[in-house]
Amino acid sequence: MFPYPSGTLHIGHLRVYTISDTLARFKFMQGYEVLHPIGWDAFGLPAENAAIERGVHPEAWTTANISAMKAQMEDMGGQWDWDREFQTCDPEFYQHTQRIFLMLHERGLAYQAESMVNYDPVDKTVLANEQVDANGCSWRSGAKVQKVMLKQWFLNIKKFQEPLLKDLDGLAENGSWPERVIAMQRNWLGRSEGTRLWFDIQSENPQATFKPVDVFTTRADTIFGVEYIALSLTHPLVRELAKEDESLRAFLERAADFPPDSREGYRLPNVTAKNPISAVVGDTAIPPLHVYVAPYVLDDYGSGAVMGVPGHDTRDNAFWQANAGSLGFRKVITEKPGESMQRGDFVDNQPDNKPMVKKGFIATDVEEFGNLPSDEAVDAIITRLRQAGQPVEKTENWRLRDWLISRQRYWGTPIPIVHCESCGTVPVPDSDLPVRLPRLDDEKFKGITGNPLAEDKDWKNVTCPKCGSAAERETDTMDTFMDSSWYFFRFLTTKSQQPFQGMGKDNMNAGMPVDIYVGGIEHAILHLLYARFISKFLATTPFWEKGHLVDGEPFKKLISQGMVHGKTYSDPETGRFLHPAEVDKSTPSAPLIKSSKLPANVSFEKMSKSKHNGVDPTTTIARYGADVARAHMLFQAPVSDVLEWDETSITGVQRWLTRVLEISNAEFMYKGNQLLKAFKPPKNLDRTLIEILRDLRALDVLKPVKSRAQVNLSPEQELIESLGFENHAFLRTTYEIIASVNKSYSETYSLNTIVSDLMTLTNAIESTTRAPLAMVHLRWQATVHLLRMLAPIAPSVAEEAWETLHTRTNPRIRHVRSHPLRRNGGPSIFAFGFPTPDPEAIRLLNTTMKCVFQVDGKRKFEVEISNVPVSIAEVEHRAQWILERIWETEAGKEWLQKTGGKLWNIVDSDQAHPFFHHVPKSCHVISANSGRILNVVLPK
Repeated sequence: MFPYPSGTLHIGHLRVYTISDTLARFKFMQGYEVLHPIGWDAFGLPAENAAIERGVHPEAWTTANISAMKAQMEDMGGQWDWDREFQTCDPEFYQHTQRIFLMLHERGLAYQAESMVNYDPVDKTVLANEQVDANGCSWRSGAKVQKVMLKQWFLNIKKFQEPLLKDLDGLAENGSWPERVIAMQRNWLGRSEGTRLWFDIQSENPQATFKPVDVFTTRADTIFGVEYIALSLTHPLVRELAKEDESLRAFLERAADFPPDSREGYRLPNVTAKNPISAVVGDTAIPPLHVYVAPYVLDDYGSGAVMGVPGHDTRDNAFWQANAGSLGFRKVITEKPGESMQRGDFVDNQPDNKPMVKKGFIATDVEEFGNLPSDEAVDAIITRLRQAGQPVEKTENWRLRDWLISRQRYWGTPIPIVHCESCGTVPVPDSDLPVRLPRLDDEKFKGITGNPLAEDKDWKNVTCPKCGSAAERETDTMDTFMDSSWYFFRFLTTKSQQPFQGMGKDNMNAGMPVDIYVGGIEHAILHLLYARFISKFLATTPFWEKGHLVDGEPFKKLISQGMVHGKTYSDPETGRFLHPAEVDKSTPSAPLIKSSKLPANVSFEKMSKSKHNGVDPTTTIARYGADVARAHMLFQAPVSDVLEWDETSITGVQRWLTRVLEISNAEFMYKGNQLLKAFKPPKNLDRTLIEILRDLRALDVLKPVKSRAQVNLSPEQELIESLGFENHAFLRTTYEIIASVNKSYSETYSLNTIVSDLMTLTNAIESTTRAPLAMVHLRWQATVHLLRMLAPIAPSVAEEAWETLHTRTNPRIRHVRSHPLRRNGGPSIFAFGFPTPDPEAIRLLNTTMKCVFQVDGKRKFEVEISNVPVSIAEVEHRAQWILERIWETEAGKEWLQKTGGKLWNIVDSDQAHPFFHHVPKSCHVISANSGRILNVVLPK
């Protein structure tokens, strides 16, 4: 996901762009044509607010920030396609955002309507529901959001709600999208099946008549337990009654500041509701219901009204207790059939007073419906209501509401609409795009409030494109999520191409959808939902003709990285967050507050200025280098987990990469100052295992297997057996790590596991102290694989080590013009591809078993040896094969070496057995358990 140019990169930027850069480099090494673009989500309130604070134009502030962040990104060691760079505040970009708006408008999917909206009094702009947090505060300014009526522009995303929900199933397949993102989108779309009921409204004033209130419920089985009806603050009935009710008006004014989960309510006087089920069981059985105005009722859920069932809903229970607690409530659903209705009250905290929220059975004493299971009861209630002439319908409800895109601010994409008194709302012709923002002087931004566009008459006053009369431009600008809902299409076209025509259109069809999309979990709803909507819309147009082949989904694979938390110090007595300078960290495990000498509390928290726990990635990079910072970032936690940034452990990664550089010196290939005579780098770095072993045999560094056991091996088996235990184990480790790393890069995206695997391979190359000729060649081959697998993560270290390795080991091929390594491995390690998994090699090498070595039935040690070839049938020959394999191991030599071996010391003999040559003559050797036990029997 492209960044917002806030001014400086934070450590979270380092994480997301390290992940994407690593995967892009890996795909490039695999031979793919890779586009790893970068751009800037440059419009938005923060830039305008910063401009107002500083008295500068938001464009100047944004451009300066982009320059600073680009310099920081270049220090990260990333590789982006800068030739595709753009800024969403550039008219060359936002003219296409305007074109998409006009396409939506032409289809009736962009419309203007008066609506109660969320208004941010600090930023002085409208917010979508998604931009208001659970506490009723703006996601940007943190201000308490107000409810006001305004005429606004909306996009009809609800037209696409069915495919937006249905197609999540495809995104969930094979883990293409994270489960939690899928769940968050499902919940936001919020499809629920239920029943629509109508409650008649009755007034003590015989002159007053009101329309029935319709209610959506998913639990029509609880209809006998309804105690009240609750209406939203803007429900039509509330508005009508507020004209004459001063107390109601006062409540509505106060309620604008209530939290969304407020229990406050206002009971409408002289008004009651009639439960529709009374038409079935009689008015005397069901008393009239109170009617409340309640802030917890959402305007856009159903019709803005709910039926309150305190006995079977936790929220209704809390509201009823706060507003009518003395009246008690009915519990009409029971856990088991045959149980009677219960009465609850709030006098004490007894279990019976808590709501029974799960489904069950209608209480046995409910007339006509007693003992019916909840689901059956719903159908029965609907049937009887219809028979009684009551309106009722089974329906579904969606939480999703149309996307409010109007913003009353300057720094955004102008909405390309002209308002004409004669013609009404008139779209700006395509030929007149882009509708550019007016160039305002810096002074205009000093302390302004509201929308400068509405005050700029030179810009606002135009002629109608349709009739030529005087008209006015639309002064609202678009929500910045509109820009980010389609920007990935723009990356597929060069700056000289138009996205929706000619080659630009062809490139969009060829390049979409995005193969891998990386971004934070905080974008799981807003950005990703809007991007899916606009992409699905474009898939219905000629501009993305192939979109229908992927259901209009823009992103094949989504990787949502976790947040980065910083080490945070706080005072245990006051809870005050401490600046690191206030803490004595000379003993890292026990930091002390300098002023009080008390131990400081240490935790990892979301980074913020108030907690003094932010980390500047440029400081880390300057201190340790970009590659160390990248590798440490990936190694510390799985990609999707929260990363607790702890720089005290970064030195471990630094030491590892230093060791990699030391390995690349290839000291193991030299005797003194001379490179081993037999060594010449192969042209093909990805030879199969058998090809490598045949080449080593041809160089006479891999000797034929010597065994006195009668065995018939295939040529491949013989080459494998000739490796010996140490070479065999080393090769198996190498090939298993190649397979594991490939899987982690391309399937599981477990980048922390890759670093761990590469550390393991580094250890294996280093720890091989004995150096028979075959092992020298194998270590060189493993080093070549190690560096290529490391390259996507630590490109600079890998490049340096690659050049060093080949400078040191290629003197015999420098003049061979056809050899790809003749220029010291140049031009780059990335030109030599990525090691490919060799399942056949793993199969051939995975031929070992554990064998316990015993003396007189007592266990001495356990080693891993080759499986006994099936061609060795005789028992004694099998034992001889096993003994020879054990002798090849370190533990085997410790016991079986003729000079100084423990077994020979026990027997005190220097004569070898004529058949089992590695044990004394007087001993006997027995194998058991299919060769998994070898027992040496000592002489009596």
